[in-house]
Amino acid sequence: MARKRVGILISGRGSNMASLIARAKQPDCAYEVACVISNRPDAKGLETAASQGIATAALDHKALGSREALDAAMHEALLAHGCELVACAGFMRIMTGGFIAEWAGRMVNIHPSLLPMFKGIDTHERALEAGVRVHGCSVHFVSEELDAGAIIAQGVVPVLPGDDADRLAARVLTVEHKLYPAVLDVLAQDRISMRDGRTVFADDAAATLSILQNG
Repeated sequence: MARKRVGILISGRGSNMASLIARAKQPDCAYEVACVISNRPDAKGLETAASQGIATAALDHKALGSREALDAAMHEALLAHGCELVACAGFMRIMTGGFIAEWAGRMVNIHPSLLPMFKGIDTHERALEAGVRVHGCSVHFVSEELDAGAIIAQGVVPVLPGDDADRLAARVLTVEHKLYPAVLDVLAQDRISMRDGRTVFADDAAATLSILQNG
């Protein structure tokens, strides 16, 4: 089976992007990274991707002037590179409904909390303030409502005595780097889909991912 071509959207250093690229280098991976696109020309992740021979595109959202213009440019770039799936990896722009509809069921995101808790930013600080005993990350399909798309898989870590936001974030990030490539790989095998706003698993896809959901 031909590998599915993936476009990765970033806004910064791209640590999750790097984990997706690393998995794509394995011979048994079902996807290949076709391009990396950033809304910030100075994003460090662009350098990382280019150093590994991956096509990049810097689409400055400030210069483009509107969400519609940015999304149109991203869509054009994704199509130009033959992308079939989109993975958001620290992409910090809200996308238009039209763009999301174009990639519905084919665009995923990783969020640093156990959704539906702590949508948006500052998730680790908010988890500590709330006094939760477990925290983690969620991989979900992208929907028009922010961080509200159908959840595919979640990784769980304990909140330990003496944790601050940085220590907790580092523990969560370790799980993110394992879970996101695994989810994208299974998605590229057509073993996960979105139907009526819900995630549907084929065969043993859920079991395949469950072993990676505890950090």
